[in-house]
Amino acid sequence: GHKVMPGDLGENITTRGIDLLALPTGSLLRLGKDALIALTGLRNPCGQIEAFQAGLLDQLRQHSPGGGIVRKAGVMAVVLLGGTVRPGDSIELSTPPGIPTPLGPV
Repeated sequence: GHKVMPGDLGENITTRGIDLLALPTGSLLRLGKDALIALTGLRNPCGQIEAFQAGLLDQLRQHSPGGGIVRKAGVMAVVLLGGTVRPGDSIELSTPPGIPTPLGPV
């Protein structure tokens, strides 16, 4: 019931078809031909989201059956290689070798 358009909540890249929240720390995303980012953690939704639209924060921060907070506001990353990224560009995903470390709040 919330209308949120790409860029409305401060995100720099909006994706489709990738379960970003399930990826391990250090996953690499090649955006378009040149840009490369490494995932570092989960974005922590804050009160500014509630100011944007009442009730939206509850959709992006929920509680697990065990009482922990489940963050669903997206991920944070660092830029390893810059480049031009355009709407519709492909995204190539690679995960780090070894035992995966889940993304945590940053």
